[in-house]
Amino acid sequence: MVFAHDTEVALQSAVTLANSALEPDTLQTIEQLDAFFTEFEYTGRRDHDRAELAAVRAIRRQLLTLLTADRDEAVALVNEMLASAGAVPQLVRHDVWDWHLHAVGPERDLPTRILVETAMAMIDVIRSDEMSRLGRCADPECGGVVLDLSRNRSKRFCSTTCGNRNAVAAYRARRAADR
Repeated sequence: MVFAHDTEVALQSAVTLANSALEPDTLQTIEQLDAFFTEFEYTGRRDHDRAELAAVRAIRRQLLTLLTADRDEAVALVNEMLASAGAVPQLVRHDVWDWHLHAVGPERDLPTRILVETAMAMIDVIRSDEMSRLGRCADPECGGVVLDLSRNRSKRFCSTTCGNRNAVAAYRARRAADR
């Protein structure tokens, strides 16, 4: 395990949310936001309305910028996110989660909680000098964010779709060269 479980989940959710802005946009409905909320085990306030969906969609570019920044830029962005949210880290335990950090209360809006949880996770990434765990998809037509939590740091694609598309293209290129 590279990071604590809550850090990994926060990073995975941030990558998923940032990549949801790519074509095709995979966060267009309240139902899709509900699925995201459930998949990444968010707790706390939910408004279940179009305004909340729009606010979550609005932070995707900010997450993409953070997740693809260099280390020094990431520090500035993390500090800005935490300060603007008035973050006060505290240990909490709830549901199936053992002790972990929250920096804003469960009554805060979902976009703020997502940004702060991502910023808190990025603290671990920055402090352990593991920024190389984050990068861009190797598919030249994609541009998605890749979170590589593998031991050998071999993950190159943001999704199996991109990986499969490139594997098929490479196979076809080899076949064409053999002819």
